[in-house]
Amino acid sequence: MNESSYYLLDAMMVYFQGEKLEALVFILPFGLLSLVFGGWLYVDGITTFNKGVAIPFLLMGLLMTTIGATVGFRTPAQLLHLQAQVQSAPESTRLAEIKRMDKVNNAWKFYLIIWGFFGVVGLILRFALQNDFAQGLGIALIFFSGVGLLVDGFAERRTHPYMKALTEIKFQTQ
Repeated sequence: MNESSYYLLDAMMVYFQGEKLEALVFILPFGLLSLVFGGWLYVDGITTFNKGVAIPFLLMGLLMTTIGATVGFRTPAQLLHLQAQVQSAPESTRLAEIKRMDKVNNAWKFYLIIWGFFGVVGLILRFALQNDFAQGLGIALIFFSGVGLLVDGFAERRTHPYMKALTEIKFQTQ
């Protein structure tokens, strides 16, 4: 292997290690906690406000648990596969990863719109309506807007050095 391969493998390791850690240390546990909290709110002294908070916590908890587990547990195999491809066909692997990462990076705008939508709708529900269910729903949407922005903020920034490595190096074509 040459120096470019080591540089790419190092950048790849950092990127995927961060992805795995974020998924297993933050997203998955936070999803499970959201499920527990939402379930507790739903059954403990059920009020319309509690229901408004509980429903998004249950739905987002289920989504975050699924995403956290899926990403966290698939990442090691994905990394091993890519590392083997870099060794056997470095240039085609690099080009395929650039294409894949372009799709990943193009999705950030969409995610930002979703989290912004959650935040705006949450603020409207919380402050424009006098309904307890709507206010509880609004508070939960604002909360998950912040969580989504935080998670995706770290994830997006993690892509920058990886994309830089992918675009800076060139391998001889096989």
